[in-house]
Amino acid sequence: MLIGVPKETKNHEYRVGMTPASVREVVAHGHQVLVETGAGAGIGADDAAYRAAGAEVCAAAAEVFERAEMIVKVKEPQAPERTMLREGQLLFTYLHLAPDPAQTADLLASGATCIAYETVTSPRGGLPLLAPMSKVAGRMAVQAGATALEKAHGGRGMLLGGVPGVEPAKVVVIGGGVVGRNAAEMAVGLRADVVVLDKSEAVLEHLDGLFQGGAKTVYSTRDSLDRHVLEADLVIGGVLIPGAAAPKLVTREMVAAMKPGSVIVDVAIDQGGCTETSHATTHADPTYVVDDVVHYCVANMPGGVPLTSTYALNNATLPYILTLADKGWRQALKDDAHLLRGLNAHAGQLTNAEVGAALKLDFTDPAQVI
Repeated sequence: MLIGVPKETKNHEYRVGMTPASVREVVAHGHQVLVETGAGAGIGADDAAYRAAGAEVCAAAAEVFERAEMIVKVKEPQAPERTMLREGQLLFTYLHLAPDPAQTADLLASGATCIAYETVTSPRGGLPLLAPMSKVAGRMAVQAGATALEKAHGGRGMLLGGVPGVEPAKVVVIGGGVVGRNAAEMAVGLRADVVVLDKSEAVLEHLDGLFQGGAKTVYSTRDSLDRHVLEADLVIGGVLIPGAAAPKLVTREMVAAMKPGSVIVDVAIDQGGCTETSHATTHADPTYVVDDVVHYCVANMPGGVPLTSTYALNNATLPYILTLADKGWRQALKDDAHLLRGLNAHAGQLTNAEVGAALKLDFTDPAQVI
């Protein structure tokens, strides 16, 4: 198979779909790889490194999209990229379609076969291609929140961990999944006062054992959520319903009642955000203020640490890339029901139920298209 790796074009996105090491593995399986010039610059991988791994370097993205049978990316294709997709072409990347009707319409119009990293599942019920970036984003959320709490950045002027004789900041983590667990680990390590809210007793029990009292675990109800958010100095939203739009758990009224200078880091923004006042921002302009509350809602947080993120992501995606290339997408999906869950669009048909529900569009059972 001829695989194409274009340079990412989203604002301040420095990750790349395949590292030179991944390219070398794919070439060893008998496949060809086209890489756009400069695609790996953000991780310190120059064109020579890709050539040494066996790739052909192309001068422009247009050539990569025109020639490749499978496009491997990191972030969802931007509008100009979507015009280059074609029927019969395979796209393998993060999509996050539920809050993005424009992208959904363009992908359906292209006729391409689109497999989304974030909806591929595992036999244990996890999301193996989302988890690496959720770990990064969860840890970054605490860094971003700590910075935003500084007075010069609009915050209350608090040090997250306090100092002897001065109370630390209260950090409230909404959701105890991969994002929430990693955020809590960082916040506990910085000696903040940490509360994690979740609706799963099993998750809360796991976190309670993990943190051994270093973080409080609280069953999430409207009452407990309202009480802890209003007491918080930093709120981290890490709620996820696979493939679907994130539920709006923090209302406008709650934001208006929060402490002036407190901070919300909405990691769920890729799926629309879990706060009613959230809208996507970029690394170039990451924050805004609503009712004296600083909002950090960067939609590609891991792109800010591309060296860590790209290698973590490739560790997870490479086996799937090899499977899709070795078997062809149709046979690969027939053989793996969990990879089939990643199919979001094919030949003009929407094939993800959660996206269909979020956007009020008809969908086709993915099993019918293979």
